[in-house]
Amino acid sequence: MTSLISCTVRDGIADVRLDRPDKYNGLTFEMLRDLASTAHRLRKDRTLRAVVISGNGDAFCAGLDFGSVSKKPWQIPVGLVPVPWRGTNVFQEACWAWRRVPVPVIAAVHGHCYGGGIQIALAADFRITTPDAKWSVLEGKWGLIPDMSGVRSLSELVGVETAKRLTMTAEVLSGQDAHDVGLAGTVAADPRAAAFELARTLTTKSPDALAAAKRLFDKHHSSSARRTFAAERREQVKLLLGRNAKIARAAGLKREAPQFVARGTR
Repeated sequence: MTSLISCTVRDGIADVRLDRPDKYNGLTFEMLRDLASTAHRLRKDRTLRAVVISGNGDAFCAGLDFGSVSKKPWQIPVGLVPVPWRGTNVFQEACWAWRRVPVPVIAAVHGHCYGGGIQIALAADFRITTPDAKWSVLEGKWGLIPDMSGVRSLSELVGVETAKRLTMTAEVLSGQDAHDVGLAGTVAADPRAAAFELARTLTTKSPDALAAAKRLFDKHHSSSARRTFAAERREQVKLLLGRNAKIARAAGLKREAPQFVARGTR
């Protein structure tokens, strides 16, 4: 079966695209599994420096394709069962797996960004949207809740009250409004171009420092001050002992472009 998720890596940047444009990149079970497996594969690539996720055609992702899912209804209860060693099920892992990729992940959003689509975007570290994109936690329209890690991601980004409002009302926001409430960090006419520009900028930074920053913010932004400070110290010591910090310092002193080694190389 042809994958509906395409992934190419060039110059350390992975270009990941939802590739079902005739259905506004509506999610099937196969796409959910492919999203997770793509993230798992990229996680192991120590030369990877950044990821850009976007959608082919006229939309980022219109959410779960109920028509496709209804053809194999037995997959829903099976898909809801979590994998014990990860703590996520098929639906959740399609999003949360990107939080585990140790490089910056950038979502470039245009057109519809509904339901499961918004939860994929929220799993990225950065979100860039067109001003006229349409964002919605659409599950509420169908009497459901966001169950692809969206409850956690929404509340982290916009706070509990706004997360509840977006979830309970299923209101549709423009890309500009999504930016204003904190769902997206940047508004751009061409979000893919802006995403790759950011990705290229990030490739000029130490991959070890980027990975450490992602771990710290994701795991400890809501920890106690004592635990956060301890985690900062651990990460900083590892960075100071690593080769990439030395390369960054030397390049900075000479005003040269740093030539970093693979992430985690000592």
